[in-house]
Amino acid sequence: MIPEYLINIALGYLLGSIPSGLLVGHLWLGRDIRHSGSGKTGTTNVLRTAGRLPAALVLIADVAKGVIPALAGRLIFDSDAVAAAGAAAALVGHVWPVFAGFRGGRGVATSLGGILGLAPLLALLFPLVGALIIIPTRIVSLMSIIGTPVSAAIVVVAAMTGRAPEAAAVYAVFATAVILYMHIPNMRRLLAGTEPRIGRGGNRAATG
Repeated sequence: MIPEYLINIALGYLLGSIPSGLLVGHLWLGRDIRHSGSGKTGTTNVLRTAGRLPAALVLIADVAKGVIPALAGRLIFDSDAVAAAGAAAALVGHVWPVFAGFRGGRGVATSLGGILGLAPLLALLFPLVGALIIIPTRIVSLMSIIGTPVSAAIVVVAAMTGRAPEAAAVYAVFATAVILYMHIPNMRRLLAGTEPRIGRGGNRAATG
């Protein structure tokens, strides 16, 4: 069983480390998007710095990073635990990518991809959770900070009632811890009232 874990963890980390936002930023803008906005490579910073189409491409790619190792664990290795380990590795790779100097995104889209591979029906609820937060506030980070633990709680309850694999609950808690840690600077800006809303902040120097 250990080889299956190692293979899927390696697959997940390497997939996660593919710097989708960095690559798309270079194609659209000819520069490193980490020098602008939040300084990250995720969908939000690509949206602010490059626009909607490149952001959509990055979103799809980043979600796929989590989906692929999760499905590999379930369909190839027939193990939810191996699937969760691979998805967790993909999240780590996205946040700390070996192919981009260990400076990646904050992991929200990739974590969603992991749940999409582990518990597809539950994952369909998460965009609704996000919409309920982002539509009235227009602050993406607030959606992540509030929506991620709410979504994780849904997965945990589903696992406790037998509607989702236990491994999905463990993964959701791990993903929440990583995402909240990565959003500490955003929490500080929210408290200070300086966190930018959608469509703003893309031209400023990177702040982290």
